[in-house]
Amino acid sequence: MNPSSVVGQLVYFEKDTVYNRVFVDTDNFGESYLDTLATAYPLISNDSLKFRVLNDLAYYWHTRNLVKSLSYVQEGLSLTRSVNNELWEGRFQITEGAVLLRMEALDSARTSLESALGKVRKADLPLAYTQLGYVFEREGELSKAADIAMETLHLAKELNDKRALAVALSDLSNLFWKQERYEEALEYGMESLAIFEERGLQDLDYDFTLYVVGNSYLALNNYEEALKFYEYSIAIGERYGFYNNLCDVYISMVYLESFLNSFEAAEEAAANAIKYATLLENNFMLMRSWVAMGKLQNLQGKYISAIQSLEKSIEVATADFGDDFFLSEAYEALGKAYAGNHNYQEAYQAYSKYNNLQKALFTAESNQHVSQLLTEYDVAQKESTIMVQEDQLKKEKSIQRLLGLIAGLLLLVLLLLYNTIQTNKKKNRLLNKQNTEKEFLLKEIHHRVKNNLEIVSSLLALQAEQLEDLNLVDAMEKSQHRVHSMSMVHQKLYQGKSLSSIEMKSYFVNLSDYLGDIYDTKGRVKIHCEMEALELDIDSAIPIGLIVNELLTNALKYAFPENGHGEVRIRLQNKSGILQLEVSDNGVGKKNQNKITGTGFGSQLIGLLTRQLEGIMTLNIKKGTAVSFQFQQYKAA
Repeated sequence: MNPSSVVGQLVYFEKDTVYNRVFVDTDNFGESYLDTLATAYPLISNDSLKFRVLNDLAYYWHTRNLVKSLSYVQEGLSLTRSVNNELWEGRFQITEGAVLLRMEALDSARTSLESALGKVRKADLPLAYTQLGYVFEREGELSKAADIAMETLHLAKELNDKRALAVALSDLSNLFWKQERYEEALEYGMESLAIFEERGLQDLDYDFTLYVVGNSYLALNNYEEALKFYEYSIAIGERYGFYNNLCDVYISMVYLESFLNSFEAAEEAAANAIKYATLLENNFMLMRSWVAMGKLQNLQGKYISAIQSLEKSIEVATADFGDDFFLSEAYEALGKAYAGNHNYQEAYQAYSKYNNLQKALFTAESNQHVSQLLTEYDVAQKESTIMVQEDQLKKEKSIQRLLGLIAGLLLLVLLLLYNTIQTNKKKNRLLNKQNTEKEFLLKEIHHRVKNNLEIVSSLLALQAEQLEDLNLVDAMEKSQHRVHSMSMVHQKLYQGKSLSSIEMKSYFVNLSDYLGDIYDTKGRVKIHCEMEALELDIDSAIPIGLIVNELLTNALKYAFPENGHGEVRIRLQNKSGILQLEVSDNGVGKKNQNKITGTGFGSQLIGLLTRQLEGIMTLNIKKGTAVSFQFQQYKAA
């Protein structure tokens, strides 16, 4: 096969740009793909891509062939150091730590991992911390392992790294299981699986978490659920050759089948565990496999065989074995085997070693520390929720204060209008027979209303200058413009020929000039009133004027950012007894938004005014923003 022609076109060596990483971008591959990568990666000219492929091969093989994996690591370290690539040197050291850990070289593994921490990027730290946590766990330092897992958890959330978060939760689940806190272990394990399944990739850590959850179910005597998770883990492990995980699961299957009195199936599981540990050349897994075999033989009453198996497990666990948890299990089982065979002195010695290991492993201080970490994590989760709620309450209170202020101002305007109208009615009754004087007085009233509204507008402007909160200043200015738009209606009434209706085109022109001056858009934003002269009574003119005021304000403020140029068009027509209003611009538009200006007061005001006029509003945001309305006809008096 041509090395540069990779199966499935997953790697394009001609471009050195595309590579679907195993268990990161895809889990749909076989051993032939790995063989192709191993043959072809030397041909890659891009160093970063070559290092990535080589490191992935090393990390994949560390679950089934430690010697092969280490050879890839050593080649990667040699290449990265020859080109002074410190980043990739650190990444290879993380993989080296994972391999050395499984080769029982715990001190060397820690050295490699600690050296990598100062070279890699922040996004690489979760994997480094995870491997370092495994080293502490193997050394019986459960408190330090819990610290590392919790630090990884916080870092994963900061980076929004779902996989790292799932791995951290899985590690905490395993630590709680070791402390016999099975309910908490199950809770964290299920949370981890849910995150893994969101990714949709069946990788090494997902497979391990299935095993961890199965262990929790087994400890809680839920054998049916435990078997389901073990079988799923075995299926994934056999598909990808995860010898390490397969050995773990088969060890647990020994205990499960033993509890079910299926001793033949338990013996087969123990044999499988020993087989995969031997293939991996991993003394840690081999030691645990012989412990499982010895416990099974104890249950069967085969005490002499059990003693042989358990002594073999202790022989495998050399002086620097480190993991006191499983070593204590070996001595406990050995004590039972000696007692069953009536070797009471040897049994006493085995139990003494078991007790000493347990005391060193599960100190009160260690248990308290892990509990404290769990409490701190739960408190942090609750505090985060409380902070979100407090922020929401503050926003709601600010909105309520703003709405209250606007309501008060509008009430003041309504009182002024009400007072003016009452005065107008009284004067009309007194001057009923004097049409000339009536017209004069009505104009005078509209003039005064206009002046009163201008006073309110000025008061709002003065009040805005006293405020420091930009949101309140903006609300004040918008209220000022709304009041001014109403005052212009009254100005048109006392300046026009009719006292009951106004001509809308000239009104829109004046309103456009006013807002153009306010927002300093003259010369760059042209406002066109594309309509014939059209008169409306005051009951229609004021709501429509307010609607146009809101839409023009939005367009001038938001449609042309960074002093952009453009056009705004206003149309108001009477077609077949229906008033049709349209305000459009050729600005930037608001994609994926079905409201005019968000969810603020302006949007609500437009909606209320539209319903008041029994109208229908349509929003088009394909090219700029266009808002059109259809209203029931209102005739001028």
